[in-house]
Amino acid sequence: MNQQAFVIELHNLEFRWRASKPLVLNIEQLSVAQGERLFIKGASGSGKSTLLSLLGGVLSPQRGEIKVLDQWLQKMGGARRDTFRADHIGFIFQMFNLIPYLTILENVILPLHFSQRRRRRVEQQGGLQQEAERLLAHLGLQGAMLHQAVTELSVGQQQRVAAARALIGGPEIIIADEPTSSLDADSREAFIHLLINECHAADSTLVFVSHDSSLETFFDRRLSLADVNKAEQAVM
Repeated sequence: MNQQAFVIELHNLEFRWRASKPLVLNIEQLSVAQGERLFIKGASGSGKSTLLSLLGGVLSPQRGEIKVLDQWLQKMGGARRDTFRADHIGFIFQMFNLIPYLTILENVILPLHFSQRRRRRVEQQGGLQQEAERLLAHLGLQGAMLHQAVTELSVGQQQRVAAARALIGGPEIIIADEPTSSLDADSREAFIHLLINECHAADSTLVFVSHDSSLETFFDRRLSLADVNKAEQAVM
């Protein structure tokens, strides 16, 4: 049997916002396999978004090791972590973080201005606009509306634009931070199916966090943050 390849490994991770404050995260070990679809459940304020920021190199832990795609994030400087994140990780934020003065297409293509690696991959597939249109069509957005400003879209449509922006250029890891919190049940289920299908097509690993346990069944593996975060257990 071949040894399982991990794209994310955490060891003895500790994070607090200030030295005088209690630990927010204290995780002895956590691994995510290549191509896995992982659902992490946690209540509001449990440290879910903080964990994702650590995985993406936005934050650095006070103690411990974070290995992503065989690279130790804590050994990188800030600029190198920014480049690494742009090249290898697609984020879907809870509030989407779309640029209001850009069109739908321009928002989706935006990450390619920060990552030559993802840009080259898209150019090899036929062009930036063509790949953006393909992704958006798979997510149910197409035609003349792609030239509209994102401010003209519904919440559900904005969510799909945010997903296409994260997926373009085939980053190895997709990180989704409560992206369905503003949607009704039917829209949530449809979006999860679309997101997982696109991740499967690109062979991207998906790390999805939410407080909504009804979404768990769509994922390969389910994990409660409270089960691995000793800091939260200590508070409880």
